[in-house]
Amino acid sequence: MAARGFDMFTRKGIRKPGLCRHGGKLPLMKSIARLALISIIYISLSALSLAENPTEYRLKAAFLYNFALFTEWPEQVGNTLNLCIYGLDPFGEDLIMLDHRQVGHRWIITHRVSTLPELPDCQVVFISRSAISQLPHVLSAVQGSPVLTVADSPGAMRQGVALNMVRQHNRIAFEANLSAARAQGLSLSSRLLRLATEVEK
Repeated sequence: MAARGFDMFTRKGIRKPGLCRHGGKLPLMKSIARLALISIIYISLSALSLAENPTEYRLKAAFLYNFALFTEWPEQVGNTLNLCIYGLDPFGEDLIMLDHRQVGHRWIITHRVSTLPELPDCQVVFISRSAISQLPHVLSAVQGSPVLTVADSPGAMRQGVALNMVRQHNRIAFEANLSAARAQGLSLSSRLLRLATEVEK
């Protein structure tokens, strides 16, 4: 399994950008920016995974890291980014590798939480599939707080989750809900949004 965009990397290096609809080359700066972001995500994945064939949730852990990295956090968020798993934890030991990783001038601390009142103290909340039926209550609990909501359940983005990971052609991709992120006082990087399969504005 590969993450979306990772297939641009081959044993011989990065393939050259393709042609646009009119037959000309893609704008150089746009292509460079896209490849740079893919490179960052690829490097992050490599740093998080020592296995040649990382598991689904090791890949998703790399995505969680990059979601935090490419989110603009308000000043009120201190030096710690609390990354919380709500519901049954599908990551296991893969989550531990995110602990104390640096995001700008902040550091990630991971938590497993089981009650709604704990959620406003988190900056990133991953709603696991076991808890997705509680999504309306989760969104209500974090309303007005600088919390980035993430899931990996079908339809979650349209229900108000800011970033939702999906399987597409045996790869992991993601959808983005800009209005959901903005409602929490967060800004998602345009560089990240270029890789989304769908962006809800």
